Amino acid sequence: MAFDTSYLYFRAYFGVPATFRSPDDRPVNAVRGTLDFIGRLVGQYTPDVIACAWDDDWRPAWRVDLVPSYKAHRVVEGGSADEEVVDDDLAVQVPVIRECLEALGLPVLGVPDHEADDVLASLARAHDGRSLVVTGDRDLFQLVDADTSVVYVARSVANHEVVTPETLTARYGFPPARYVDFAVLRGDPSDGLPGVRGIGEKSAVALVSAHASLEAIVEAALNPASGMTASMRAKVLADVDYLARAREVVTCVDALQLPPLTRTPPDRDRIAELTTRWGLGGALTRVADLIA
Repeated sequence: MAFDTSYLYFRAYFGVPATFRSPDDRPVNAVRGTLDFIGRLVGQYTPDVIACAWDDDWRPAWRVDLVPSYKAHRVVEGGSADEEVVDDDLAVQVPVIRECLEALGLPVLGVPDHEADDVLASLARAHDGRSLVVTGDRDLFQLVDADTSVVYVARSVANHEVVTPETLTARYGFPPARYVDFAVLRGDPSDGLPGVRGIGEKSAVALVSAHASLEAIVEAALNPASGMTASMRAKVLADVDYLARAREVVTCVDALQLPPLTRTPPDRDRIAELTTRWGLGGALTRVADLIA
């Protein structure tokens, strides 16, 4: 089971009451929420291997070079190109979350110039056996195959959905291997990816279902006799260059060199110290008991 850690702590921060404070009155709602999320899912699925993917670079320069708008709306105004807008009350909790994960003995994995999505993709591809990728980011549906499912927690962790190839085929009418093409056409404003102007989700589904690849869609747009409407042909041809660049941005890198995943026993002394210092109640201890 591999966790999209930043997704979990953002969700915890905005979903768990800010009344959770440390003894010295610092916020710990994201810490406690993240630990509760991990504990709930580990307890439900009892994975034999656990890993936490980390954003060593939340907005890699090579992706920005391809599509300059990529996550641009989340950059601090007047800050550096790689400084993300994050509430101060969350920013101070992120190092504490990492401390807690390390005290639990969980591998925390990040790679320079790559996002957590790339780490998750590489973990899933390298694992021999069933993989469960925990996230609320639907772009990771591209990882779904016979061996990999997405534990989709966008609605909530308690009422999550396990996304399988059958789920995606039933929902969209095309196999998971085509999800990147669909995402490129549709776009994703939350990531600063505009998609093809004038093409929404329904049109993107229809195009992907009717054609074998993005290249085949472009070929059909170039051919007046293809059966594609003139309006749709014009929309596709207006953004041909974007299609190729966006596909590289959206596609997760799945061949990163990652260290072997080893399970280290929880450090009970450190867990006790962190629990006391941050006023975590039983949150950290419960996770330690589950993974031990």
